[in-house]
Amino acid sequence: MGLVLFPGDDDTSSPDVSWSYTGFKVFRRWLAQAEGFALEEMRGFGGQRTWNDLSTPLAPLLDHPDDDGPDLSPIQCAAILPRLQEIANHPQAAGTDPLLPRHIVDARQLVIVLQLCVEKDVDLLFG
Repeated sequence: MGLVLFPGDDDTSSPDVSWSYTGFKVFRRWLAQAEGFALEEMRGFGGQRTWNDLSTPLAPLLDHPDDDGPDLSPIQCAAILPRLQEIANHPQAAGTDPLLPRHIVDARQLVIVLQLCVEKDVDLLFG
């Protein structure tokens, strides 16, 4: 069982991006690291730090329940998009992280999905 992020455009041929639940957690951990913090220090991920303490456009994606909770609006997608593109196009040195190529592919696919949500003015759905 896994998680799929897709545009709420009722078009089954629209692009999507999917992970296992564990894979999505690892992907978000990588994004948080790119933003300069550890996901595990945040509320909802085992830590006590609140999301209000952070300034990152990725917060709506990082602090979202895996497959429950509100959809992300086109406005939220538009806010996430530039930073996610930057991370996908210029990943920081990852040392020996064997998952870096996979994270980059996933981030680039998510960029495509977010762009479609913005263009069509539809929500990003988690399912």
